This record gives sequence, C-alpha cells and structure tokens, in this order.
Amino acid sequence: MRWLAALLLPGLWGAMQPVPASAQAYQCRMPERLAPVTPPRRGPEDVRRVTPITGYTLALSWSPEYCKGREDRPGEALQCSRNHGEFGFVLHGLWPEGKTSAFPQYCARTPVQVPASVVRSTLCSMPSRRLIAHQWDKHGSCMARDPQSYFQTATRVYRAIQLPDMERLSRRPLTNGMLKQEIARRNPGMKPDAIAIKSNGRGWLQEVRICLAPGYRPRACPAYVRQPRGDTRLRIWRGL
Repeated sequence: MRWLAALLLPGLWGAMQPVPASAQAYQCRMPERLAPVTPPRRGPEDVRRVTPITGYTLALSWSPEYCKGREDRPGEALQCSRNHGEFGFVLHGLWPEGKTSAFPQYCARTPVQVPASVVRSTLCSMPSRRLIAHQWDKHGSCMARDPQSYFQTATRVYRAIQLPDMERLSRRPLTNGMLKQEIARRNPGMKPDAIAIKSNGRGWLQEVRICLAPGYRPRACPAYVRQPRGDTRLRIWRGL
C-alpha cells in the first residue's frame, strides 16, 4: 500500500528516502529556450490498438550505456553531451500492459502535441524531447486524457523507485539476479520477480523494467516478458 499512497498523496513525497545521486537523473541543467516539439509521424507499423489495461511497465534506461558513442550527436545533446547535466537512470516510459503481449498503443486517432510546459517539467527525468513526444503518442494516450496527467504520473512512479549505488556495483562481479535482489531490497513490497533486466549482446546493462499492477504496486512480471537467466553475467558502463 505504500506505493499507492505515495502516488495519491503528494505530501508523502518529502518524507520518502532521498534517491542516491548516482542512481537517477541528477545535476540537470536544461537550457532556458527549447525548440517546439512537433507531434511524431506514425508509420504503417504504428497500429492503433485499444485494449483493456491490466498493469504497467516502468522502464528505466541506464544513460551511460545509451550515451556511449552518442556524446557528440546534436539530437542527443540534452542527455549525452554533459552540457545539460549528468544522468544515471532516466525515465524511458510508463507503458500500459494487456493480458498478452499485444499491449494498448496509439490510442489517440491522431498525434497530439505535448505542451512546452509539460516538456520542460519532464526533461530532467526524460531528457529527450523526441522521446517525450513518442511516449505520449504511443503509450500515454492510452492511459490519460492529456499529456500533463500522463507525465505527472510517470515521473512520480519513476521518482518513487529507490535504486542502488550503480558505481559501487559496477566495480564488482555482478549477475542479473544480483541486480534484481539489490533493487528489491531497497523497495519494501517489491520482489525480484517484479524486475526485468535488459542488456545488450555483450552483457552491458541497458535498462531496468519494473512490472506494476493497476494500482502501481509491484507485481510479478507476466510470462511474456523475456529476460536473461538470473545467473547471466552483467556489466555496468559508468560513462568514463
């Protein structure tokens, strides 16, 4: 119940244990002026699918791994150039799930522009204007009436997650199962089976995904969520 109460009662946020600086986005310094975010263009594969929501996935990307080789790309400057802050785990998205892997998506008939005020308030959690537009169009439109409501919920859930000291973990032998245990230990009511780890073909951590019930409480990940075995070796890139 702690999870649901934290989401419904904003006053509880100040009482929550602070997140370690190395775990989530920190030292965020976004520019004063930002170019408008245009609605994304949908392709033939972006099929509108309106189905009942049975739960959610909170996806957290490990920014140092994502930014490897992208530091000088203009389109990735907010997240990867280090001119606008240093980032650890960043919010990839809060995704609605269905009874099967055919999850709801693109529920609005046409893309809607995310207001500039919502973009700015979200950037320190999700430091990509393009990703913000895409997440609202594909996922948020199935969960909320407007972008502000969706991103308020997504950032609250993101900030509620307590994450371990990733620099410390990067310096020791690590497996997928060990990282899941570390995360579960820091979040009362969460078990390792509510956590899915995504890594690349060389074993470097890319993403942590938290499986959530309709009330945003952790739940065991559905059977269709694929992930490596618990004893699979895992490495963490620190961005150095």
